[in-house]
Amino acid sequence: MFYRVKAYLLFLKESKNEHGVHSPFVYNLLTECFYKKTDKGIIEDYKKIKVRLLKNKNNLKVTDFGAGSRVFKSELREVSKIAKIASLSKENAVLLMRLMDYLNIKNSLELGTSLGVGTACLSLGAPDSKITTLEGCLNTSKIAQEQFDFFELDNINLEVGEFSITLPKVLKDKKYDLIYFDGNHTKEATLSYFHQALQSIHNETVFIFDDIHWSSGMEKAWEEIKLHHLVKVTIDTFTWGIVFFRQEQVKEHFIIRV
Repeated sequence: MFYRVKAYLLFLKESKNEHGVHSPFVYNLLTECFYKKTDKGIIEDYKKIKVRLLKNKNNLKVTDFGAGSRVFKSELREVSKIAKIASLSKENAVLLMRLMDYLNIKNSLELGTSLGVGTACLSLGAPDSKITTLEGCLNTSKIAQEQFDFFELDNINLEVGEFSITLPKVLKDKKYDLIYFDGNHTKEATLSYFHQALQSIHNETVFIFDDIHWSSGMEKAWEEIKLHHLVKVTIDTFTWGIVFFRQEQVKEHFIIRV
């Protein structure tokens, strides 16, 4: 916890808003997407999805293939508590929906479905898109699929299994407009997924990495990603690291308050 507090204080010191950005591409992204108001209708849809999970008091036995949880000490976890503590925040939820719309995302991939809140936001932000989401835990995936069915989010394909098996399958011979990494918050896994996913990018693809300041290992992974020769523009929002591969852009890194 102390590490994240220290990282956040440093972020506040170094971050800026649109007034400190001189890149036309990033300036437009901030003013027309990041800081734009979200349609009230899809915010209400997001709230309904979250509330339904918050009312679910059933216990799940969770199989965690990632870095583990700083909060949960047992494999047996109440669905409502997972939704409250570990699912996408409202701020990131509405930003994800805006990004899907602004960037005109047609084909997206998510690593780490969990209860499906983030996945639902991908769907709400781009109802006509195709979404593939990967989840390692069978019990968690069942709750997510129930959510998708209940809210008729029929543009989502949920693949269950360890990422070492499912990720190569969904990347093979496919290109994605957006890939959202929220599955395993360790340096080694994050870098592995990043390098594997590079086979499925095109010039306009965007990567979103969750919790880049979760640990020193995640921060090191983020720094390595920024240095990759294919990466052109990155945005650090503290909770997210956003990557663009637009080869026409000058290589620049931004730290932005959302």
